Amino acid sequence: MAPVSQAATRIHLAAASSVEVREHAQNLHAPSPGATATLIHDLRELFKVKVVGLVLVTGWGGFYLGSLASGISSMQRGLIDALLGIGLVSAGAGALNEVLERKTDALMRRTADRPLASGRISLGVGLAAGMGALALGAWWLLLRANLLTAALALLTAFTYVAIYTPLKRVTTLATFIGAFPGAMGPLLGWTAARPQIDWQAVALFAILFVWQFPHFMSISWLYRDDYARAGIRMLPVVQPDGWSTVIEALFYAVLMIPVSLAPWRLGMVGAAYAAIAVALGLVYLAYTIRFARILKVRSETESRMLARDLLKVSVLYLPLLFTALMLCANGKR
Repeated sequence: MAPVSQAATRIHLAAASSVEVREHAQNLHAPSPGATATLIHDLRELFKVKVVGLVLVTGWGGFYLGSLASGISSMQRGLIDALLGIGLVSAGAGALNEVLERKTDALMRRTADRPLASGRISLGVGLAAGMGALALGAWWLLLRANLLTAALALLTAFTYVAIYTPLKRVTTLATFIGAFPGAMGPLLGWTAARPQIDWQAVALFAILFVWQFPHFMSISWLYRDDYARAGIRMLPVVQPDGWSTVIEALFYAVLMIPVSLAPWRLGMVGAAYAAIAVALGLVYLAYTIRFARILKVRSETESRMLARDLLKVSVLYLPLLFTALMLCANGKR
C-alpha cells in the first residue's frame, strides 16, 4: 500500500474511533447541567427540610432540658441519636403529607412546583421515600432512645398524615388538630433524654402549641386565594372578612405570654428567662395587633405585608425563646 493511502487509512480509523468514543459517552446518560441541583432541591422540598429544622431546634431544647432534669450531661451521643430519629420521622411525615396533597398542591401557586405536584418525582418514589424515612426514624428511636419516644413519634406522624392532612379539606378545626403533632418536637426531645412525661415537658409542648396559631393565621391569610382554589377550608377562606382570623391570632398571642412563663414557674429556668420571655411575647403580640389592620386596609399589597411581617416575627420568636430557655436553664451542665 502506498504511504499516502496508509496515512489516509490511519486518519479514517482515528476519526471512526473518536466517533465511537463520543457515542459511548452519550450512552452513559450523564446528568444534564443543573440536574443534580434540581434533585437536591426536590428532596429538600419533599422532606420539608425547613420544617424539619424547626422541629430539630425544639427537639434539641427538649433533650437539653430533659437531660438537666435527669442530672445527666446533654452533650452525649444520645443527643445525636435522638435528633437523627426525630428528624427522619419528621421528614417521612412531610413526604407522606405531600403524597396525599399532590393534587391540591398542584392547584396552588405556592406549592405547584413541589416535586410530587409537578411530577418530577413519581408517586411511588415519594411514597417509598416517606415510608422509608418514617420507618427508619422510628426504628432508630426505638434502638437508640426508648420505646416511649418511638411510640410518640409514630403517633405524631399518624396524627399529622392520617388525620390533619385529610381534614384540611373538611373543616377549619384541622388547624387546631394539626397543632398537636406540630407541638411534639420538644416533648420528643425530652422523652429521649428522660423516658417519662413530666409537667416540664408538657409546658414545652404548650409553648409550641400556642405559638402556632398566630403563625398559621398569618400564613392562611397570606395565601387565602391559593387555599380557596384548592378547596382547603382555612379560616380566611370560610370567613373571608378576616374577623375570625384576627380574633384567633390575638387570643393565642395574648395567651403566649403566660404560657411561655410556665418553665419559669416550674423552676426550670431563672428570672432572666422570664424577662426575655415577656419581652419576646410582647413583640409577638405587638405584631399580631398590627396584623389586625387587615380588617381596615383596602390595599391587598398592604394586607399581605402585614401578614408577612407577622409570619417573619413568628419564625424568629420560637428559636429565640428556646435559646433563652437553654441559656437560662437551672443546673446547666
